[in-house]
Amino acid sequence: MQNTQRPVVVSFSGHDPSGGAGVQADIETIISHNCHAASIITCLTEQDTKNVTRIVPQSPDNIIQQANTLLRDVPVHAFKIGLIGHVDTARAIYDIVRHYPLIPIILDPILAAGGGTDLANDELLNAMCDLLLPLTTVLTPNCQEARRLTGLNTIESCGLKLLKSGCEYILITGADEATESVTNQLFYNDYQDSYTWARLPARYHGSGCTLAASIAALFAHGIEPVQAINDAQEYTWHSLQAAYQTGGGQANPNRFFWRD
Repeated sequence: MQNTQRPVVVSFSGHDPSGGAGVQADIETIISHNCHAASIITCLTEQDTKNVTRIVPQSPDNIIQQANTLLRDVPVHAFKIGLIGHVDTARAIYDIVRHYPLIPIILDPILAAGGGTDLANDELLNAMCDLLLPLTTVLTPNCQEARRLTGLNTIESCGLKLLKSGCEYILITGADEATESVTNQLFYNDYQDSYTWARLPARYHGSGCTLAASIAALFAHGIEPVQAINDAQEYTWHSLQAAYQTGGGQANPNRFFWRD
């Protein structure tokens, strides 16, 4: 048999019935990077391309049992964490990933839907900060999420405080800021990098999922961290540039733009 082994990325994320974000976005992105996508569904959601209206968390025991069964069998090269949705889910994910300190964790701290629905109460926010951030390799908040995670206002102060939480790399994205172009800022060690991208005209459903899953897949391939973070931004920008519409709300990133 031909050797077709691919690096495995496990996505902990919610199910989006519209197919634009959540675990579907992760799977598309991971496959697009020639990795194998495995998944643990954290919650079901009621949502469309405009907004999330309801979250139905999966039981913590189910999450832990599914993950443990998978991880006993499959060698995993990266974890990607997306929508958590409930404090008990955060604790369950922590109970899983803490046993795998050598596997990089890319965390997209989803605190609100694109349509504005709050997806994380203070209890969940505290659990993320106390349990998951100290284990995180790359954190990818947008500016508003960074401010909410830290209680600070300037992006530099947010990035520096998040570094102290234990995260190794923090990429704070600026697409939701009222600026002519999009500036993303990376914090790591004693360094700060800034990336500027042309602002695209639409709003997009699942752009943050795409970015974090791309970073996870590139880490799974063994790409050096700063290079992986740069390449993932480029991949995400091109997927947004080639986006397409399915519903009446946000556009869907075309995560297979390279084959069109």
